[in-house]
Amino acid sequence: MGTWLTEKFGLTVPVVGAPMANVSGGRLTAAISAAGGLGMLGAGSAVTADWIRTEGAIAAASGKPYGVGLMAWSVADRPEHLEAVLELRPALVSLSFGDLTPYVEPLRAAGIVVAMQAGTVADARAGIAAGVDVIVARGAEAGGHGRNEVGALPLLQAILDLTDLPVLAGGGISGPRGLAAVLAAGAAGGWIGTAFLTAEEALTPEPSRRALIEADETATVYGTVFDAASRAGWPDEFGGRALRNAFYDRWEGQEPALKSDDAGHDEYVAATKAADPTTASLYAGQGVGALRKNSTAADVLADLATYRTYLEQAL
Repeated sequence: MGTWLTEKFGLTVPVVGAPMANVSGGRLTAAISAAGGLGMLGAGSAVTADWIRTEGAIAAASGKPYGVGLMAWSVADRPEHLEAVLELRPALVSLSFGDLTPYVEPLRAAGIVVAMQAGTVADARAGIAAGVDVIVARGAEAGGHGRNEVGALPLLQAILDLTDLPVLAGGGISGPRGLAAVLAAGAAGGWIGTAFLTAEEALTPEPSRRALIEADETATVYGTVFDAASRAGWPDEFGGRALRNAFYDRWEGQEPALKSDDAGHDEYVAATKAADPTTASLYAGQGVGALRKNSTAADVLADLATYRTYLEQAL
């Protein structure tokens, strides 16, 4: 059962491993691609261009197609990130969260397929106007940064009605049933991150893994507390979905004060270095309740590949 995604990149499972900063390094990216999906390197704003080159080389070593995720607002400040990606020439680049216009054509001219994550129909329209090749309908259920306005299924339907471009679905796809659902709706594949957070190849620290495995589907919260504490530069319009913790509860509603609170910033930075899930951010989507153990990326892909059974049952 082929889709645009599987045919374009030679995949056996219509899944893109969503790019996740501090989680999807070269090893996880390569493992997802080797198992039949398309792995994505999560190039966060804090990494160096050399990190992108080094981890990109690891991702490319298997000879399978892979991708890199960039944030448009960050590339504006760190143009060397785009330069490193153009040197690597991955099969796919996701460029989201800000003005994409200056960067789409250089990527396409290098033979790279360009995707963008849309949290609303207006986002999708902007991506189409900028010339992207594929739209990711990123629902409010999704982990990490994005918008909180629309759930994945209504957003997917609206964007499919908007454009003839291929559309991937992200947010809340925690297993093969969810993948079957979005494919039946017309998506070309699933954009899946949370399911890989506890993969053995992920960069996720052990304390974070335990917190993720213990969490249920109600454990996440969306907001900008962690961005205010980190001072990483994320625009306020793009909050993040993460596990709720004591630090979030203490500062919720006080984000403007937290932005200039040095003690709060220092506490957050120290907790991040120590991988303390009671204070540091641990970005995850509402599908986190499905995480029950550490597993390999290949195991996750093998489970997702059983989506065919659920599609056949629906016919």
